[in-house]
Formats: sequence, C-alpha cells, structure tokens
Amino acid sequence: MTLHHVPSTDAGRQPGGEAPAGRPRSTDEPAGPHVLYVHFGDAARDHYPDLLELLADITPVVQALPPDAALADVRGALRYFRRDAAGLAAMLRLRALALYDVECAVGVAVNPLLARMAANDGPPGGVRRVPPGADGTAAFLDHKPVAALPGVGPATARTLTAYGLDSVGRVAAARPGTLQRILGASNGRRVRELACGADASTVVPSFPARSMSREYRFGQDELDAGVRRRALLTLADRLGFRMRAEEQVARALTLTVRCADRSTITRTRRLPEPTAHTPALTLLAYALHDALGLQRARVRAVTLRAEELTTAELATRQLSFDPREDKARRVEAAADGARRRFGPAAAHPAGGLDAA
Repeated sequence: MTLHHVPSTDAGRQPGGEAPAGRPRSTDEPAGPHVLYVHFGDAARDHYPDLLELLADITPVVQALPPDAALADVRGALRYFRRDAAGLAAMLRLRALALYDVECAVGVAVNPLLARMAANDGPPGGVRRVPPGADGTAAFLDHKPVAALPGVGPATARTLTAYGLDSVGRVAAARPGTLQRILGASNGRRVRELACGADASTVVPSFPARSMSREYRFGQDELDAGVRRRALLTLADRLGFRMRAEEQVARALTLTVRCADRSTITRTRRLPEPTAHTPALTLLAYALHDALGLQRARVRAVTLRAEELTTAELATRQLSFDPREDKARRVEAAADGARRRFGPAAAHPAGGLDAA
C-alpha cells in the first residue's frame, strides 16, 4: 500500500510523521508532511480567486498555480488549528465543497514534488498523504511509470524505457553514472533526484499569474496574410524578450484580430509547455492566425497576449537531445544581452516589422 487515504472530515488531529525522504533532516525542518498541493479542478476556474482566499485563511504561504491549482506550506498553521497537514487538507476540502460546491483533490507530503504526485494519484477528490520517511517515499514512488515524474516528458521517458528503466523505482535504483551516460551529466543527476523524491523547491507566496500583451497597428487595413504573420513574429519576439527579462514563462497565448469593420476575433490556445522561447511563441501565434481563415479579411490591428504567467524557475521543461534547440536558446540569450546593453534595436528577427 503506497498511500493513506484520509476521510474528508473536519474532525480531529492526526499524528505527524518522520523526516523528509531523499535528504537528511536539518535542525529547522518540520517533523512531518507540511506541503499541500491542491487541485481544484477545471470546474472551479470561475471561483479560483475565492478558493485561493479560502486557502489563505488557513496559511499565508500560498502559491497560486493557475488556472486550477495551488501549493501551500502549512507548517505555521499546525499548532494553531491543532491538526496535522492531512487534517488541514480535509478541512479545506470540506469548506470548498460547502461554500463553492468544489470537489478538490489534495496531496500531502514533505515537498511540492511528492504533494503534486499524490494529488494526481487517483480519481478526482480526496486527500492523499505520502507516508513520511525514506521507506514511505520509496513505497509511494516505486512502481509508478517514469513519465509520472513532473519534469520528465515523453521523450525522456521513452529514452529511459528503451534501457529498461520504465518505473520510478528502477530509475532510483540505477547507478548515477548509468543515468548520466543515458541523459547527460546534469539531466541524469536531476532525474535521479526526482526519482528519489528529492525536491529542494519551496512554496513561494504569489498572486494568480498575470498576463502581458503587445499590439501591432497596421498603417492601412491589411489584406496580406504574409504581412500579418510578420507582425505576429514581431509581437512574439517582444513578448518573449520581456518575459525572459522578468524571468517569466507563459502557459497560453491569446490572439486578437481587429478588423476594418470594428469587429474582433479572439482565440486562445495553450502552449505544449510553459515557455518564453520566441520560436515556440511564434509557432503558436502562426497556428492561431492560420486557423482563423482570414483570406479576405481587412485587418486593422493584431494583439498577442501571453496568458497564465508564472515564474520561470518553477516551470518544468521537456529535456531535449536536439543540439539545434540548445544552440537556438544560447543565441537567444546572447541577443537578449545585446538588447539590454544597446537597446531593443540591437537584435531582432530578420522577418519582423518595424515598431508600430
């Protein structure tokens, strides 16, 4: 048995646990699980700010993960409410159901990685607690597919599976040198740490992710789809540069097209992964534009908005073995450095348009 299911009740305190797994206990570490990963579900998006406030009534250390999840560190609330973390999770579920008719799933663990995996490990709803201690963590992770680890995408999972490392337990048991030969030095170390349940990240209090946008107004009503695509390239480049400067990434893009008759068309699509990489933003912007079928439309302006911004260091990115991808990101970083030093005109896409 890998998980303890805690009934959804607003009743008594439950015993705490042992030291976090994957690393020795420090003197200032709490004795048991203290991180909650709360998945409110798609149906709760209309009440998302209210649900965050509900969670903030329990602990001020709440990190919004739009559009439908949040992390919370409840170590400061344990003594106040006279409950352990699982008891607080059950109380949160009861309040969310009573006030907003939202059936949320809550994972309880010693770090954000394990809490997130616990919340997603089963049907919607319920409180799932990862048993504390090295043995409890190992039992929870052992038979899970390697693709279940946040930050390990399909390509990495296929590579590991090809070598017989198809479960988290097998990856954790593999020799570090073996993983480094398969995935590279840094990626091999990182994946092994994930497989052991180690996660050095903390819950960083934050407000719901914001958005940023850029607009391009044409000098005349534009019929040429090629010119409109060049404008989108310019906007994607500006958005990407600003997000990278602020260490943000976007989870979705929204394209708004304003036509000569003053009508507007708006479409939104999620990115495959959170990113501020200009080529990825540009490809999605092109796809949104081409899907509109504006062959005869007279377009006055286009607006591109990056949605659901989050801190770059908290976002996961699919590991890539394509050297061209790595080269493109290095070139992008060099261009960003030139812009910061010499101004925005120092480096820009060759196919873009001049500033509007």
